[in-house]
Amino acid sequence: MALESGNLRRIALLLVVAGLLWNLVEAGVAFWAGVQAGSVAILAFGLDSIVELLAGGVLVWRLRTDRDEEDAEAAERRAQRLVGLTFFLLAIYVVLHSGASLLGWLPEPEPSLAGVVIVVASAFVMAVLYVGKMRIATRMQSRALRAEAMESLFCDLQDMTILVGLALNSLFSWWWADPVSALVLVPFFIKEGRENLSGHCHGDEHEESGAFAAIVCFCRSCLFGVRACRALCCQA
Repeated sequence: MALESGNLRRIALLLVVAGLLWNLVEAGVAFWAGVQAGSVAILAFGLDSIVELLAGGVLVWRLRTDRDEEDAEAAERRAQRLVGLTFFLLAIYVVLHSGASLLGWLPEPEPSLAGVVIVVASAFVMAVLYVGKMRIATRMQSRALRAEAMESLFCDLQDMTILVGLALNSLFSWWWADPVSALVLVPFFIKEGRENLSGHCHGDEHEESGAFAAIVCFCRSCLFGVRACRALCCQA
């Protein structure tokens, strides 16, 4: 059991570090492309990479921490709350930057080939990392790793909204589609941030005597980790 736990932790650490390395590259390219195009969505995308670096750093600390069961639970909650804070940081930045763009305080964005390429590449990488992290989080029953995996998922969804915004801007010169597309995910950032900052997550209706009883799950019933699971396997 201890050997399996150690192997899962090493795999989780490998996935998180892989995400950190990707985000370093992604942030550099996104900031360059965003400045060149004057794109608030791509700049916000670059900031999302920085936020993911912060969240990934928290998970590296958590996964490298070898504690007894009681201390491990406290570290898990602390890591979950810290990752939750990064969702709020991302939401605040997107609202401020998109608002400034819509008010005309920032230059109108221009289509950017480099921006499109990095966003498409990120969509693929983040999807792979999300699946990998959620599978390991489910086996480890780690809420902190699940929270960090959700950041990968939201990064992936943000990629999709950015591509929609850039496509509308390129085809119809709808410059406002760029910042609006960045705003679409703000409510989801806030929801995820609140749940993780409070030390809870969806499914906490299964708490017993104040202890964590919710199950980290990755199946069709919970839309592969997105919502509370109602399957019989998670109701025990």
